[in-house]
Amino acid sequence: MPLSHLDETGRPAMVDVGDKAVTKRSATATCRVLLGTAIMHELRRGDFSTGKGSVIQTAVIAATMAVKQTSQIIPLCHPLPIHGCRVTVDDDGAESLLVSCTVRTEGKTGVEMEALHGASVAALTVYDMCKAMSHDIEIKDLRLEEKRGGKSDYDRG
Repeated sequence: MPLSHLDETGRPAMVDVGDKAVTKRSATATCRVLLGTAIMHELRRGDFSTGKGSVIQTAVIAATMAVKQTSQIIPLCHPLPIHGCRVTVDDDGAESLLVSCTVRTEGKTGVEMEALHGASVAALTVYDMCKAMSHDIEIKDLRLEEKRGGKSDYDRG
């Protein structure tokens, strides 16, 4: 299977999407921030606020900002108009926060990288806001859950 971001000589190149049709596109990415029992207890006790502010609200804002900046961080991504971005950071009831980022656009290329970038930055923001309590925090299972539009749809199922 050929890699789409390599030209005929094997050098990196942005994919030419000029001849592709404009379609509605969406993608959802998720990950988990494993904080452990002690940190989750402290967060729940403080309604998910720390001395730095609301962990969840800050992560949502950071993810939204990241989605809009994806093409400036990932070298071969196209700059895209973002028509919608929904980020959730939910308590799993145990030792983790579950992050989900869904991005929508209408264009010639998909928003999978924007969704993955948003979810990862939300998780990193949670880490940053909680690291004073412990560095024993893990970010796990970053993955694309689904994408719609373009040549094919994908569902992790």
